[in-house]
Amino acid sequence: MDINFSLEPLKAQVSQSIAALEKCNDMTRRYGLELSRTQIQNLVAHRFAALKENKRMEFGPGILEKLITAFCDSPYIDQENYEATLLELQELFYHFKNEALEMLSDDELILSMQTGFNGPAQGSLEYLAGEWIETLTRRMRSDGWGYELTFDTEDDADEW
Repeated sequence: MDINFSLEPLKAQVSQSIAALEKCNDMTRRYGLELSRTQIQNLVAHRFAALKENKRMEFGPGILEKLITAFCDSPYIDQENYEATLLELQELFYHFKNEALEMLSDDELILSMQTGFNGPAQGSLEYLAGEWIETLTRRMRSDGWGYELTFDTEDDADEW
């Protein structure tokens, strides 16, 4: 029996993702950030690779648009590291989503990543991927929803 699966839905999803990211350039230009068509295509291709690697499925334009909106005003992102940072943030998002045991919504996870990146990590993706996520997921697993996404004092930030 031959089963003929059409690639049209995938093509439509890729086109939708590219169009959404192109529109993001209108917003990010004010921060001195802009993605070329080639960079956008690269980000979209890596999206599908990151989803596969993390054994996730996603419908619609994906998480990149939300990541761009959340991180475009970061003092640690400039035009030179913009694409590479987005690539890593996207991979970290899908990895974190699995590690957080689906206890966080996409928006909550992005807020936590943004808080860590712009705060204690000071733009370090290595810190965000290591210490930050480790502490966050440990708290989530032990305390459930009893975690905080922001810091009340300098001591709270040091704990992360």
